[in-house]
Amino acid sequence: MNEKLNELSEFELAHLIDTAQKTLRERQLGKRKEVAAQIKELAASIGYAVELTEISSEKTAGSSRKGSKVAVKYRNPENPKHQWTGRGMQPKWLRELIEQGRTLDEFTVA
Repeated sequence: MNEKLNELSEFELAHLIDTAQKTLRERQLGKRKEVAAQIKELAASIGYAVELTEISSEKTAGSSRKGSKVAVKYRNPENPKHQWTGRGMQPKWLRELIEQGRTLDEFTVA
């Protein structure tokens, strides 16, 4: 089979791939319909009616939303690696310093 594929031109290969993909989609759709009919038939045999909905493999508009970088609002002057954006819970280093009597304003980034 590999030898036969090597003999095809690029156009013929592209056409073969397109045809194969269409055939595969048609078979998959046929299989889905067949399984859906079997499910409905089985449900009806025990007195139930079912409605099947297709699960979309595409992302919804909201799910593709990516979080953006948030600017640092607070930084530990003694250790610049310790920083906080002001969102979420206060980090441990900041809580400990505030418990020692320091204020949040001391760590505000200018």
